[in-house]
Amino acid sequence: MHQHIEWDAPGAQSVAAYYAQHPEGYSEPRPGVIVSGRYEGANVRVKVEAYKDGVSIGSVAAIIDAQGKRLSQHGKLRLGDMVRLPDDQRAFEAVNESPRDDEG
Repeated sequence: MHQHIEWDAPGAQSVAAYYAQHPEGYSEPRPGVIVSGRYEGANVRVKVEAYKDGVSIGSVAAIIDAQGKRLSQHGKLRLGDMVRLPDDQRAFEAVNESPRDDEG
């Protein structure tokens, strides 16, 4: 069963908007690839297990807050949850959102 998530709008980091202007670099996510979305201000990395009709389906591999701290849960989302991430909600990660080395 998939956890229903209301993803944040990707804004300026929209993957769909970028590839609409640069289609030559686009490829559909395949199993094992990590894609990202925003949820309640946090960056969420999803390990793709399947991709169908513009939606990545996979497990939450990481939740990273705006300060770069890794979390095991955020709101109703937890590591390992199965989620659906539509292409129009995918987001590139901002440079300042990379996890800090001192966080576990």
